[in-house]
Amino acid sequence: MSLADHIFIEMCQDILDNGVSTEGEKVRPHWEDGASAYTIKKFGVVSRYDLSQEFPAITLRKTAIKSCTDEMLWIWQKKSNNIKELNSHIWDEWADETGSIGKAYGYQMGVKHRYSEGMMDQVDRVIYDLKHNPYSRRIMTNLYVHQDLSEMNLYPCAYSMTFNVTRKPGQEKLTLNAVLNQRSQDILTANNWNVCQYAVLMHMLAQVCGMEAGELLHVIADAHIYDRHIPLVRELIGRETHPAPEFWLNPEIKDFYQFTREDVKLINYETGPQITDIPVAV
Repeated sequence: MSLADHIFIEMCQDILDNGVSTEGEKVRPHWEDGASAYTIKKFGVVSRYDLSQEFPAITLRKTAIKSCTDEMLWIWQKKSNNIKELNSHIWDEWADETGSIGKAYGYQMGVKHRYSEGMMDQVDRVIYDLKHNPYSRRIMTNLYVHQDLSEMNLYPCAYSMTFNVTRKPGQEKLTLNAVLNQRSQDILTANNWNVCQYAVLMHMLAQVCGMEAGELLHVIADAHIYDRHIPLVRELIGRETHPAPEFWLNPEIKDFYQFTREDVKLINYETGPQITDIPVAV
């Protein structure tokens, strides 16, 4: 069993056994048939992944590494808010007739701000500081911009990354660690997807900044399983597990803006069958 499988199974079991139901409460999400989408939820779920030891892709079912990388690059590299620049349909429900999701996600990453070093957006500021001020305690991004929330088609779920650099005793390269803050997460559909895409981001940033990827701390304020997902989750966490896959990142890429979804690969990735036709609450 991989560490990612262990964390996922324990998290799901804890939510099912000890979570609080929102049934009967006023909730925003609804199912396609109009029914309210209730959840079992836990507050403040924290998971820690050591990327130097294992890539955190669960083996209970397959996590599509190229697709989740593509969405991460859509936000962090393309800094786009238009689904026409995304190679999947996961954002279709929230896009308008032009393909825009409003001033959300990639839009915020592309906004330039004035610093003493000049005008930079959030991504370029992170890369600049990792290269020039690696021990700074101010290396972070934030997508939850209150003045623009009314123009976002969906409020950001994973909204903040805080980077922290350390040096392991006897190691020449610095170690890049990060905290991913998430206000809300649909555990079945999004948990390992988000974990994997931000693990890929850390590996990419570490490589282009001459570092090694270290720990990813994932903090979820509202970790929930939807009512119609409960039987799917019970079946999933009861499956056979497999060893963690090996992660490959194209070592030739030294510029973050040159990475593509084809520059990542999971080797020896053995998984259980995919779950199809998962109902999605919107």
